Amino acid sequence: MFQSFFPKPKLFFLSAAIWAMAAVLIWYGFASDLGETLGFGTDPEGPPPIDLTYFVTPTFLWFYTYYAFFTVVFGGFWWVFSRDHRWHLWSVWGSSLIIFMTYFSVQVSVAINNWRRPFGDTLQNALEGDKGVVASDFYILMLMFAQIAGLSMGMFVLNRFFVSHYIFRWRTAMNDYYVAKWKNVRHIEGASQRIQEDTMRFASIMEGLGVSMIDAVMTLIAFLPVLFSLSGYVSTLPIVGEIPAPLFTAAIVWSLFGTVLLAVVGIKLPGLEFHNQRVEAAYRKELVYGEDHEHRAQPLTLTELFSNVRRNYFRLYFHYLYFNLARGFYIQADNLFTYFILVPTIVAGTITYGIVQQILTAFGQVSNSFQYLVNSWSTIIELLSIYKRLKGFEVSIAERERMTPEEVAKMLEEKEARL
Repeated sequence: MFQSFFPKPKLFFLSAAIWAMAAVLIWYGFASDLGETLGFGTDPEGPPPIDLTYFVTPTFLWFYTYYAFFTVVFGGFWWVFSRDHRWHLWSVWGSSLIIFMTYFSVQVSVAINNWRRPFGDTLQNALEGDKGVVASDFYILMLMFAQIAGLSMGMFVLNRFFVSHYIFRWRTAMNDYYVAKWKNVRHIEGASQRIQEDTMRFASIMEGLGVSMIDAVMTLIAFLPVLFSLSGYVSTLPIVGEIPAPLFTAAIVWSLFGTVLLAVVGIKLPGLEFHNQRVEAAYRKELVYGEDHEHRAQPLTLTELFSNVRRNYFRLYFHYLYFNLARGFYIQADNLFTYFILVPTIVAGTITYGIVQQILTAFGQVSNSFQYLVNSWSTIIELLSIYKRLKGFEVSIAERERMTPEEVAKMLEEKEARL
């Protein structure tokens, strides 16, 4: 699954995680302030821009250079270290491009969140009868939003287009890897399904799930500082009272609670999904054998196999019953949680409508990122079942490759006798 596309997967992912963590720590430690020293200039004083100039400020230009430097060093190392790897261009450089595009898309969301405050405050002033607010104020703000929204749509389309090609290359790498071993694997039970269906489903799920995971991480990196700064407008939370960085703390605690809750109540689902594929495969296999052998796929046998299918589905339905109940409870509570923690501040009248909109968006972005497992649990369960099947398939390939021709011939004779 991984060695077909990535060079030395264990070492690659470990080094990528360490390199990325080092880049983030260095940036937030001192590198973010080096832009002025290196001649990139300083950002203008006051609130950040709320139009497209937000993306060409000195800080952003320095960050683009910083990211490119770390990417070139990492990619260059792996280019030398795994020069003969066929998919190096896509797996190494393509992954870096996806991460950058995702981060840029998240920054577009930050720009929109910055825009919400002046728009919300202008709307509040107009509703309160402030004669200084004129129609052109709204039109200008709307035009700024249209520019950012257009950039957002363009990035989304380009990102999805590239990711689709990236994932299909990954599927191609898996397909070529297994097909190259077809002589040894053609007699493994379910080999055709593993190569065609499971690689297709694995690639399809990774296209959505992988991008969502990267987006969640990039959103946290971008919005946690925003939420931390917005915590200055909120001093008191219901029940607990005053605590440091209340919004920041509340988002982390609430999201961890949801993640743990869903992980506990859904702990049996991956195993049941995996077993479900096994009983379905056993039933399908008997039907396929029945097409070529009259003594196979007899009614009693099919009845017994289908009863196993029915029994597993009913168990699955039962466990999904309380899982969906817990998930639904948490999602509905999440809709009101931000307003709940803001009640003391709203009643005190210490924040404006625009700040409330900023807090709601930033808190929602951070909590949704922390709730990645909650929002993707059903898909993760399906991916785990596919992973288990492909992992078992690869184990069978390794065992088959260690067998002598005589042992393979004997095994095939025994299999033919069973048929």
